[in-house]
Amino acid sequence: MYVYILTNPAHTVLYIGITNDLPRRLHEHSNGLGDAGKFTGRYQTNLLIYFEPCPDPTQAIAREKQLKGWTRAKKEALIAAFNPTWATIDPATWSDDLSSQPPRLEEAF
Repeated sequence: MYVYILTNPAHTVLYIGITNDLPRRLHEHSNGLGDAGKFTGRYQTNLLIYFEPCPDPTQAIAREKQLKGWTRAKKEALIAAFNPTWATIDPATWSDDLSSQPPRLEEAF
C-alpha cells in the first residue's frame, strides 16, 4: 500500500490518496479514468510529488487521514523533505527496498 500526494501544474492544489498499485492509480488519474468529474479531474492533480509505503491498508488509511488533517505548510514541509523542487516523480524509478523510499516527516527532521 502507498499513500501519495499529487499536485496540479501550478502546484496550487494538493490531493492525498492511497493505493495498492501506484503506477496503475497514476495512470487512472492522468487519463481521467473513473474520476474525471471528481476532485483530481476538476483540479488536474495528476503530478506525483510524494509517496510513502504503508505495510497494510489500515495503516495507509490512518496515514492518509493524518496527512489530510495537516496544514498546507506542514504538507509542503513533508514534500520538500523528500522532493525539494516538487519534480514529478516516476514511481518506476524507485526500488521495492523501503530504505530507498521517501522519509516520513518525523524521520526527515
